[in-house]
Amino acid sequence: MRKALGLMLMLAVLLGLTGCSEKQENAENPKLLLGFSQLGSESSYRIGNTKDIEEQAAACGISLMMKNANQKQENQIADIRSLIAYRVDVIAFSPIVEEGWDTVLTEAKKAGIPVVLVDRTIQTRDESLYAAQIGSDFYKEGVMAAEYLIRKADRMELDQIRIVEIRGTENSTPMKQRQQGFMDTIAGDARMRVLDSVDGDFLRSRGAECMRKMLETYGDQIDAVFSHNDEMTIGALPEIEAAGYTPGKDILLISIDGGQDAIDLLKEGKINCIVECTPKLGAVLMETAMKLKRGETVERVIHPEEQVFTDEQDLSQLAPRGY
Repeated sequence: MRKALGLMLMLAVLLGLTGCSEKQENAENPKLLLGFSQLGSESSYRIGNTKDIEEQAAACGISLMMKNANQKQENQIADIRSLIAYRVDVIAFSPIVEEGWDTVLTEAKKAGIPVVLVDRTIQTRDESLYAAQIGSDFYKEGVMAAEYLIRKADRMELDQIRIVEIRGTENSTPMKQRQQGFMDTIAGDARMRVLDSVDGDFLRSRGAECMRKMLETYGDQIDAVFSHNDEMTIGALPEIEAAGYTPGKDILLISIDGGQDAIDLLKEGKINCIVECTPKLGAVLMETAMKLKRGETVERVIHPEEQVFTDEQDLSQLAPRGY
């Protein structure tokens, strides 16, 4: 009898210790409801970004309310308002464009809900409307794209490079900063001449349309294409081939993102350079959201480490991209 009582006492102590451990863990990472408004599913980047956020939320035990704005700002504003009404702990979103957010984010601030920008940033009169911005350094991506083209011109001993640009969504952060970084970098090189710059909206179909029209206008004057994302680049490729040119040789292609489809085309020699823009921002978003829930200070701007993949490298051992 005494032995049985002793075992019961020991079990009670162990259960008590386990409960203390769980309470301590829950105190450090209180249950969190994160609302996220994704701008759409227009590319492998965006699909990979959504998947990563969902996986990281599950891994961290965070409840996630995921919404998709389908490329429309009015949908995204409605999404944010619904998350405010639901009283989520933290709101995160990838803004479609930079302007037009002050009213809805002021509503979030009045409700006491911190906001995190993911992938892109915004233009606002009140910087206190968001707590942090997590995403790539888009200006640097444009710089790295231009630096590759300058190196390529040096290796090929070219005396001129005539460039067409396929831009991302007008007034979006990546469109503006990638273009600025690229243009600033080639500005000091007299060999570089931009023939045209057109809006491809980050869509594969628009990339094809833009490339077709520029080939009709400029034909064999085009030496290089600077495309703001892989989807537009992949859309442009069949148009280049249909016009009788060999992509990667007759016309150099520089892209941004680094999804698996584009990397495979780089390995085939049809794309010359891809600047990485990683969609895997979920882990740092969860960490940031948990800190905000606990009332801690967070970093204002967080950039992931990224690299460049080019025809200068041996890519045979490159691990699968996962998106």
